[in-house]
Amino acid sequence: MPNPTAAMLVIGDEILSGRTRDSNMHYLARELTARGIDLSEVRIVPDRQAAIVGALNDLRARWDHVFTSGGIGPTHDDITADCVAAAFGVGIDVRDDARAILQARYDRQGQELNAARLRMARIPDGAVLIDNPVSGAPGFTLGNVHVMAGVPAVFEAMVAAVLPDLAQGAPLLSQTLRLDRGEGEIAGPLADLARDNPELAIGSYPFQQGGAYGVNVVVRGTDAAAIDRVVAALAERFGTGA
Repeated sequence: MPNPTAAMLVIGDEILSGRTRDSNMHYLARELTARGIDLSEVRIVPDRQAAIVGALNDLRARWDHVFTSGGIGPTHDDITADCVAAAFGVGIDVRDDARAILQARYDRQGQELNAARLRMARIPDGAVLIDNPVSGAPGFTLGNVHVMAGVPAVFEAMVAAVLPDLAQGAPLLSQTLRLDRGEGEIAGPLADLARDNPELAIGSYPFQQGGAYGVNVVVRGTDAAAIDRVVAALAERFGTGA
Protein backbone atom coordinates (compact mmCIF):
# COMPACT_ATOMS: atom_id res chain seq x y z
CA MET A 1 0.00 0.00 0.00
CA PRO A 2 1.48 3.40 -0.92
CA ASN A 3 2.34 5.90 1.77
CA PRO A 4 -0.10 8.72 2.58
CA THR A 5 0.73 11.96 0.79
CA ALA A 6 0.88 15.57 1.91
CA ALA A 7 1.38 19.08 0.60
CA MET A 8 2.36 22.30 2.34
CA LEU A 9 0.99 25.76 1.65
CA VAL A 10 3.16 28.57 3.00
CA ILE A 11 1.22 31.82 3.22
CA GLY A 12 2.72 35.28 3.54
CA ASP A 13 4.04 38.27 1.67
CA GLU A 14 7.01 38.32 4.04
CA ILE A 15 8.22 34.96 2.73
CA LEU A 16 7.93 35.97 -0.93
CA SER A 17 9.66 39.30 -0.31
CA GLY A 18 12.65 37.63 1.34
CA ARG A 19 12.15 39.47 4.62
CA THR A 20 11.49 36.22 6.46
CA ARG A 21 13.27 32.93 5.85
CA ASP A 22 10.91 29.95 6.05
CA SER A 23 12.11 27.07 8.22
CA ASN A 24 8.78 25.33 8.65
CA MET A 25 8.99 23.39 5.41
CA HIS A 26 12.27 21.78 6.44
CA TYR A 27 10.81 20.80 9.83
CA LEU A 28 7.59 19.43 8.36
CA ALA A 29 9.40 17.43 5.67
CA ARG A 30 11.62 15.78 8.27
CA GLU A 31 8.73 14.92 10.58
CA LEU A 32 6.55 13.55 7.79
CA THR A 33 9.40 11.49 6.34
CA ALA A 34 10.00 9.85 9.73
CA ARG A 35 6.33 8.80 9.82
CA GLY A 36 6.02 7.52 6.29
CA ILE A 37 3.95 10.41 4.95
CA ASP A 38 5.31 11.64 1.62
CA LEU A 39 5.56 15.43 1.31
CA SER A 40 4.81 15.74 -2.39
CA GLU A 41 4.43 19.47 -3.03
CA VAL A 42 5.13 22.83 -1.40
CA ARG A 43 3.68 26.16 -2.55
CA ILE A 44 4.18 29.70 -1.35
CA VAL A 45 1.42 32.24 -1.92
CA PRO A 46 0.90 35.89 -0.94
CA ASP A 47 -1.66 37.22 1.52
CA ARG A 48 -4.31 37.36 -1.18
CA GLN A 49 -7.62 35.54 -0.86
CA ALA A 50 -7.87 34.36 -4.47
CA ALA A 51 -4.36 32.90 -4.36
CA ILE A 52 -4.90 31.14 -1.04
CA VAL A 53 -8.33 29.72 -1.89
CA GLY A 54 -7.20 28.55 -5.32
CA ALA A 55 -4.11 26.82 -3.97
CA LEU A 56 -6.03 25.20 -1.12
CA ASN A 57 -8.69 23.76 -3.38
CA ASP A 58 -6.10 22.41 -5.80
CA LEU A 59 -3.85 20.89 -3.14
CA ARG A 60 -6.58 19.33 -0.99
CA ALA A 61 -8.02 17.60 -4.05
CA ARG A 62 -4.66 16.11 -5.04
CA TRP A 63 -3.05 15.05 -1.75
CA ASP A 64 -4.19 13.25 1.40
CA HIS A 65 -3.21 16.10 3.71
CA VAL A 66 -2.49 19.81 3.35
CA PHE A 67 -0.54 21.69 6.02
CA THR A 68 -0.75 25.48 5.95
CA SER A 69 1.66 27.85 7.64
CA GLY A 70 0.98 31.49 8.43
CA GLY A 71 -1.82 34.01 8.45
CA ILE A 72 -3.83 33.10 11.58
CA GLY A 73 -2.77 35.96 13.84
CA PRO A 74 -4.65 39.07 15.06
CA THR A 75 -3.85 41.58 12.30
CA HIS A 76 -5.81 42.62 9.23
CA ASP A 77 -3.61 40.65 6.84
CA ASP A 78 -4.14 37.38 8.74
CA ILE A 79 -6.79 36.00 6.41
CA THR A 80 -6.03 32.29 6.30
CA ALA A 81 -9.03 31.21 8.40
CA ASP A 82 -11.41 33.19 6.18
CA CYS A 83 -9.81 31.69 3.08
CA VAL A 84 -10.16 28.15 4.39
CA ALA A 85 -13.84 28.80 5.13
CA ALA A 86 -14.28 30.16 1.60
CA ALA A 87 -12.49 27.18 0.05
CA PHE A 88 -14.80 24.74 1.85
CA GLY A 89 -17.90 26.90 1.41
CA VAL A 90 -18.67 27.10 5.14
CA GLY A 91 -19.31 29.91 7.60
CA ILE A 92 -16.82 31.35 10.06
CA ASP A 93 -17.27 33.12 13.38
CA VAL A 94 -15.83 33.44 16.87
CA ARG A 95 -16.24 30.03 18.50
CA ASP A 96 -16.89 29.61 22.20
CA ASP A 97 -14.20 26.99 22.86
CA ALA A 98 -11.54 28.99 21.05
CA ARG A 99 -12.63 32.17 22.85
CA ALA A 100 -12.39 30.39 26.20
CA ILE A 101 -8.82 29.28 25.46
CA LEU A 102 -7.77 32.82 24.60
CA GLN A 103 -9.69 34.35 27.52
CA ALA A 104 -7.97 32.07 30.02
CA ARG A 105 -4.55 32.83 28.60
CA TYR A 106 -4.95 36.59 28.56
CA ASP A 107 -6.50 36.55 32.04
CA ARG A 108 -3.39 34.75 33.33
CA GLN A 109 -1.24 37.40 31.70
CA GLY A 110 -3.35 40.27 33.02
CA GLN A 111 -4.12 41.42 29.47
CA GLU A 112 -7.32 42.26 27.66
CA LEU A 113 -8.88 39.96 25.10
CA ASN A 114 -9.50 42.82 22.71
CA ALA A 115 -11.13 42.76 19.29
CA ALA A 116 -7.85 42.13 17.49
CA ARG A 117 -6.92 39.16 19.67
CA LEU A 118 -10.45 37.81 19.40
CA ARG A 119 -9.88 37.42 15.64
CA MET A 120 -7.77 34.38 16.53
CA ALA A 121 -10.92 32.68 17.87
CA ARG A 122 -12.67 32.88 14.50
CA ILE A 123 -12.93 29.26 13.36
CA PRO A 124 -14.64 27.85 10.23
CA ASP A 125 -17.76 25.81 10.87
CA GLY A 126 -17.05 22.11 11.41
CA ALA A 127 -13.32 22.50 12.14
CA VAL A 128 -11.50 20.71 14.97
CA LEU A 129 -9.11 22.82 17.05
CA ILE A 130 -5.36 22.15 17.08
CA ASP A 131 -3.74 22.71 20.47
CA ASN A 132 -1.17 25.49 20.79
CA PRO A 133 0.78 25.08 24.05
CA VAL A 134 3.20 27.86 23.07
CA SER A 135 1.02 30.95 22.63
CA GLY A 136 -2.52 29.69 23.19
CA ALA A 137 -4.23 30.72 19.93
CA PRO A 138 -5.39 27.46 18.36
CA GLY A 139 -4.98 26.20 14.85
CA PHE A 140 -7.62 23.97 13.32
CA THR A 141 -8.27 21.05 10.99
CA LEU A 142 -11.07 21.12 8.45
CA GLY A 143 -11.38 18.10 6.20
CA ASN A 144 -7.84 17.19 5.15
CA VAL A 145 -6.46 20.72 5.74
CA HIS A 146 -4.43 21.43 8.88
CA VAL A 147 -4.13 25.17 9.53
CA MET A 148 -1.15 26.31 11.61
CA ALA A 149 0.69 29.43 12.67
CA GLY A 150 3.78 30.63 10.84
CA VAL A 151 5.94 31.27 13.92
CA PRO A 152 8.30 28.26 13.92
CA ALA A 153 7.97 27.36 17.61
CA VAL A 154 4.17 27.42 17.35
CA PHE A 155 4.12 25.61 14.00
CA GLU A 156 6.29 22.83 15.38
CA ALA A 157 4.08 22.42 18.46
CA MET A 158 0.97 22.21 16.27
CA VAL A 159 2.59 19.63 13.97
CA ALA A 160 3.42 17.56 17.05
CA ALA A 161 -0.23 17.76 18.11
CA VAL A 162 -1.60 16.67 14.71
CA LEU A 163 0.76 13.93 13.51
CA PRO A 164 -0.10 11.21 16.08
CA ASP A 165 -3.68 11.11 14.74
CA LEU A 166 -2.72 10.66 11.08
CA ALA A 167 -2.36 7.33 9.30
CA GLN A 168 1.30 6.54 8.73
CA GLY A 169 3.22 4.59 6.12
CA ALA A 170 6.67 3.10 5.82
CA PRO A 171 9.39 5.57 6.92
CA LEU A 172 11.66 6.77 4.13
CA LEU A 173 15.22 5.49 4.55
CA SER A 174 18.32 6.92 2.90
CA GLN A 175 22.04 6.39 2.50
CA THR A 176 24.60 8.81 1.12
CA LEU A 177 27.74 7.73 -0.73
CA ARG A 178 30.49 10.20 -1.55
CA LEU A 179 32.24 9.58 -4.86
CA ASP A 180 35.30 11.54 -5.91
CA ARG A 181 34.22 11.47 -9.52
CA GLY A 182 32.54 13.97 -11.82
CA GLU A 183 28.84 13.66 -12.55
CA GLY A 184 29.55 12.99 -16.21
CA GLU A 185 31.57 9.93 -15.27
CA ILE A 186 28.89 8.31 -13.14
CA ALA A 187 25.78 9.47 -15.03
CA GLY A 188 25.44 6.38 -17.23
CA PRO A 189 25.78 3.74 -14.49
CA LEU A 190 23.57 5.81 -12.20
CA ALA A 191 20.84 5.91 -14.83
CA ASP A 192 21.10 2.12 -15.22
CA LEU A 193 20.71 1.61 -11.47
CA ALA A 194 17.73 3.97 -11.38
CA ARG A 195 16.08 2.06 -14.23
CA ASP A 196 16.68 -1.31 -12.59
CA ASN A 197 15.47 -0.14 -9.15
CA PRO A 198 12.31 1.89 -9.80
CA GLU A 199 11.21 1.56 -6.18
CA LEU A 200 14.16 3.73 -5.12
CA ALA A 201 14.91 7.43 -5.63
CA ILE A 202 18.55 7.92 -6.62
CA GLY A 203 19.88 11.47 -6.74
CA SER A 204 23.31 12.96 -7.42
CA TYR A 205 24.49 16.18 -5.78
CA PRO A 206 27.82 17.58 -6.98
CA PHE A 207 30.24 19.45 -4.71
CA GLN A 208 33.56 21.23 -4.92
CA GLN A 209 35.91 20.93 -1.97
CA GLY A 210 39.52 22.06 -1.84
CA GLY A 211 39.63 22.38 -5.59
CA ALA A 212 38.43 18.82 -6.12
CA TYR A 213 35.09 17.85 -7.60
CA GLY A 214 32.89 15.00 -6.49
CA VAL A 215 29.33 13.80 -6.09
CA ASN A 216 27.23 12.77 -3.14
CA VAL A 217 24.84 10.05 -4.32
CA VAL A 218 21.75 9.75 -2.14
CA VAL A 219 19.64 6.60 -2.36
CA ARG A 220 16.16 6.79 -0.79
CA GLY A 221 13.36 4.30 -0.36
CA THR A 222 11.48 2.12 2.08
CA ASP A 223 13.38 -1.12 1.33
CA ALA A 224 16.60 -1.18 3.36
CA ALA A 225 17.99 -4.22 1.53
CA ALA A 226 17.48 -2.61 -1.88
CA ILE A 227 19.23 0.57 -0.71
CA ASP A 228 22.16 -1.48 0.62
CA ARG A 229 22.41 -3.33 -2.69
CA VAL A 230 22.55 -0.16 -4.79
CA VAL A 231 25.05 1.59 -2.51
CA ALA A 232 27.27 -1.49 -2.49
CA ALA A 233 27.17 -1.67 -6.30
CA LEU A 234 28.20 1.98 -6.59
CA ALA A 235 30.98 1.62 -4.02
CA GLU A 236 32.34 -1.45 -5.77
CA ARG A 237 32.40 0.24 -9.17
CA PHE A 238 33.65 3.70 -8.24
CA GLY A 239 35.15 3.42 -4.77
CA THR A 240 34.31 5.95 -2.06
CA GLY A 241 35.58 9.39 -1.16
CA ALA A 242 37.41 10.45 1.94
